[in-house]
Amino acid sequence: MPAAALDQQLGDLLGATGIVLFYLIVWGLVFAGTALFLGVFIPFVTGDSLLFGSGLVASASGDLNIVLLVVGTGVAAFLGDQVGFLLGRRYGRGYLERRGGRRTLVAIARTESFYRKFGWWAVVIARFMPWARVFVPVIAGVGRMNYVKFLTSNLLGAVAWGVGLTLTGYYAASIPGVKNAAYVIAAVFIAASIVFGYRTWRADRRAGSEAATTAEFPGQRHTRDR
Repeated sequence: MPAAALDQQLGDLLGATGIVLFYLIVWGLVFAGTALFLGVFIPFVTGDSLLFGSGLVASASGDLNIVLLVVGTGVAAFLGDQVGFLLGRRYGRGYLERRGGRRTLVAIARTESFYRKFGWWAVVIARFMPWARVFVPVIAGVGRMNYVKFLTSNLLGAVAWGVGLTLTGYYAASIPGVKNAAYVIAAVFIAASIVFGYRTWRADRRAGSEAATTAEFPGQRHTRDR
């Protein structure tokens, strides 16, 4: 859905529901996008366009508090991924396989590959990718990612995506071209993830080679270690 169309709909929603309910609907959609897998079915209504559009509405309306909006959005994004992670950790891959048909299974396979490549950074940059945003937290839970590591990556992702995109929408009305800042943020995280992902791949490959050598020539390794 184009941002302009969603912006208009959000503006109409604000007029029909009032301030408090508007906040709750935006935060609820952000939370449900990952926690309840709503993003699988309506990714644009629970993703980037929603955040950017809500920021635009806040800028045009004198009734909405942008600080409250961005803080609530960041918290909702953070909690949504936390729920997804805990579901994956508690119920495992079987839980994912029951969530949908072939399209969902293909998305799960892509996400597993994405997570294996980028690890910690996958949770951060997945925020900017509709299909990965939904599944990466659960895959991290299935893969038993260290909880503290997930907590930190989830927090950074929630701030960069939830707070960053909402503020981008808010300032877009007064600063032409500011929408591109969202893509700059995403590009920075993706570039960092590629660098660290490559280093992880090299380390894993080196470890695999050493393990193969040890298995084939155990005596030589023992002699070297002495």
